[in-house]
Amino acid sequence: MSAAARPKKHFGQHFLHERGVIERIVAAIAPQPGDMLLEIGPGEGVLTLPLLRAAGRLTAIELDRDLIEPLQTRAAGLGALTLLQTDVLQVDLGALAPAGRKLRIVGNLPYYISSPILFHCLHYAAHIQDMHFMLQREVVERMAATPGGKDYGRLSVMLQLACAVQPLLHVPPGAFRPPPKVDSAVVRLLPHATDALPPVDGAALQQVVRAAFGQRRKTLGNALRGVLDAGAIRACAIDPAQRAERLPPQDFVRLAQALAARGND
Repeated sequence: MSAAARPKKHFGQHFLHERGVIERIVAAIAPQPGDMLLEIGPGEGVLTLPLLRAAGRLTAIELDRDLIEPLQTRAAGLGALTLLQTDVLQVDLGALAPAGRKLRIVGNLPYYISSPILFHCLHYAAHIQDMHFMLQREVVERMAATPGGKDYGRLSVMLQLACAVQPLLHVPPGAFRPPPKVDSAVVRLLPHATDALPPVDGAALQQVVRAAFGQRRKTLGNALRGVLDAGAIRACAIDPAQRAERLPPQDFVRLAQALAARGND
C-alpha cells in the first residue's frame, strides 16, 4: 500500500477515512454489476475501490495529477478503471453515457466548488440515473429546504425542479483527513423523468430565480423589477408583495413561463 497522500489546500481536499462512514455510503449507493459509475474526485480511492469491485468498471474524474498513479495501483485487478485527469466542469458528462444507458454519479465534492458542480450535473440530468454526493451539511440543508425557511433559496428551487432530493446521513469532521471546520452530509439526487419536468425555458427560469433571491428581503415586485412587472406577477396568480422564500418551486416555473412568453411576443 502506498503512503497516504498529503491533502492540498488549493484543491479543497479532505480525504474520507472513517471505515463505518465509507461502508454506509457504499451501502446507500448499492452498486450493481454493470452499473455505469462515474466518480468525481476519487482522491485516495476509499469509495472507488469498493464501487469498482462491486460494479466491475468505473470512470473517475480527478483534477490532482499526483493522485492518478497511486489510485491506478490500488485498483489493479479489481475491475476496469478509467481515470480522467481533468476539471469536471470541462467534461461533457453526456458523452460518458453510452446510448440507452444512464450514469450513476458519486462524489466527495470540494466545498468551494460544490454548487458549480451540482449545476453542471443538472445540465446533463437526462443522462443520469442518480447522484450521491458528500457535501457541506449546510449545503445539503439548503438543497432539501422547503419554502418559508432561511435555508430555502436558489439552490433549493433549481434542484427540486430537476430532482428528488434525499438527505441520507450526517458525517462528522473527524471522518476526514484533515478534519474540515464544518459538518458534512451525504445526499441522493434522483432526476425526474423527462416527461415530468416542467415545460419551461431554462434561461428564463435561471433569470427569474436569480433575481428573486438576489435580495431576499425585497418583495417579488421589487426584486423582479426590470424582469417582470407587478401586473405580470399577478397574472401568474402570485402576489408581488410576497418574498421569494415563500414561493414553492412551481411558482417560479409560472413566472419563468411568463418571462419567456413576453420575450416571444
